[in-house]
Amino acid sequence: MNAVLVPRIEMLPLGDADVDEMVAIENRVFPYPWTRGNFVDSIASGYSAWGCRVVGELVGYFVLMIAVDEAHLLNISVDQKRQRMGFGARLLEQAMSTARQAGTSSLLLEVRPSNLAALALYRQYGFRQIGFRRAYYTAAAGCEDALVLRRELSRIPA
Repeated sequence: MNAVLVPRIEMLPLGDADVDEMVAIENRVFPYPWTRGNFVDSIASGYSAWGCRVVGELVGYFVLMIAVDEAHLLNISVDQKRQRMGFGARLLEQAMSTARQAGTSSLLLEVRPSNLAALALYRQYGFRQIGFRRAYYTAAAGCEDALVLRRELSRIPA
C-alpha cells in the first residue's frame, strides 16, 4: 500500500505573536499593504484574527470586526505562493463561521473592482454588491473605488 502524506492544515486564532508573519504576507501580496500598526491595533481592539497554517507555516489570514449584528471583513489575504489552492475559500468560510458564532446576521466587505479573483470567490459564496465607495483604495493612478459586498449569514449551517 502506498502512503499519501496529507499536509496538516490548521485554522487558528492569531494574536500579537503572529503579526510579523501577517505583515510579511501582506507586503508580498498588496502594493499598498496594511502596516504593522494596523494589525497591532486591530488585535488590541479585540477584532477577530484567524490564520491558516500548513505544517506550521502561515499561508493566509483574515481580520474581522464584529459590530452589533453585522461583521465587517477588514482584511483577508493568502500568500502569493499559496494562492489558487483553496486557502482563500477556507479563510472565507472560517470568517463566515466566526461571524455567525458571534451572532451577526450578515458579513460586509470591500473589494477592488480590479481584483477579479477575489470578486469571483465572493460571488461563489453568495456575496452581493450593495454599494461602492469612491476613491477608497490607494492605486498607482491615484485612487480606486471599492465595491461594497454583503452576505446574509442566516443560510450558513451552524
